Amino acid sequence: MNYLVLLLSTAVLFLAAQPSLVNAFPLTVISCDREMTMVSPPERAIAHGSNLVEIMMALGLEDRMLGYTGRINIDETEGLYPGVTQLRQLQRDTPNLEMILDAESDFYFAGWSYGMRVGGEVTPDSLARYDVPVYELSESCIRLGQKNGASFDYLYRDLENLAAIFGVPNRAEALISDYRNRLEKVLAQVAQREHWPRIFVYDSGEKVPFTAGGFAMPQAIITAAGGENIAADIDNSWVRIDWETVAARDPEVVVIVDYGAITAAEKITYIKEHAALSHISAVRNDRFLVLSYSDLTPGPRNIDAVERLADFLIAG
Repeated sequence: MNYLVLLLSTAVLFLAAQPSLVNAFPLTVISCDREMTMVSPPERAIAHGSNLVEIMMALGLEDRMLGYTGRINIDETEGLYPGVTQLRQLQRDTPNLEMILDAESDFYFAGWSYGMRVGGEVTPDSLARYDVPVYELSESCIRLGQKNGASFDYLYRDLENLAAIFGVPNRAEALISDYRNRLEKVLAQVAQREHWPRIFVYDSGEKVPFTAGGFAMPQAIITAAGGENIAADIDNSWVRIDWETVAARDPEVVVIVDYGAITAAEKITYIKEHAALSHISAVRNDRFLVLSYSDLTPGPRNIDAVERLADFLIAG
C-alpha cells in the first residue's frame, strides 16, 4: 500500500471547524469532540510533559506559562528552546486537581495518557467546574474512541488552535509553513523508492514490548520517511504486542525511544540478545536508530525525526 497517498491527503482531520485566524475573543475551537470557548487569552497556563511544553515554546508562549507538570529533559529541551529554564516544574508526575487549583492556573494543556486519564481526577469536566479550560492533544483523542489515522494534521491542528487561544495566530502559520516545506523535500526524496523498509518502534517492555500502532505519531513519521511500521494494522496509538509478532514481521530497522531509566544502549542490547529476535533483519544487520521521546510524540521535533529517519533509511 502506498502510504504517501494517505500522508499527502490533509482533509481528514480538518472536518472539524478550525478557528478563524483573527485575534478576536470570545473564540471557540474544537478539542477532541468538545467545543471550548475562550473569552480571553490565558496568562497562567500549565502544560504536561516535554512534547506539549515544546509545542508551547515553539509558539513563543513561555511568558504565558505558569509552569509545567511531568518529566522533561531540560538539557535536551534547552538546546532548542532556552526559555524552558524560566519555567517551574509544578509536579513531577501527573498533576492532581488540588495542585492545579492551588497554583491558580487559568489553562491546562494535556492529553489522554499525557497528563490525564479517562475516569481520572483531572479531566476537562472536572476542571470546568472551577473555570479552568483544558485543551486536549489531538493525537490522544483516540483514548476517547475517536479513530483517525495518524497524520501531521494532528500537530498542525494543535498549533493553530493553541495559537488562536493565545491570540497569536500568525506564529502557527509560520511554523506550519516551514514544517510543510521540509516534509515536501523529504517526500520528494522517498517518493520513487521501490522498497520501504519494515520498522519496529521499541518504546519499552521486556515480557511484552510497548510500541506505536497505526494511530500514534510515529506512524506518520515512518510513512513520511519512506518506511513501513510493522504495527500499522493495529487500530490504536501506543500499544503492547508480543515478541512473536515482532519476530514474524521481521523488521529491517528498529527505532529505539530514548527515555526513562533504561538507556537506549540497554534497550538495543536487550533486543540483540533476545532469543526470539536473533534472526530478524535489524539484528543481523545492526540497524538501530535512537530517537527521543519528544521526537516521537506530537510536537515540533517530529519534522526533525522524519528527516533523521529518512537519512538513516537512505544510508542503509
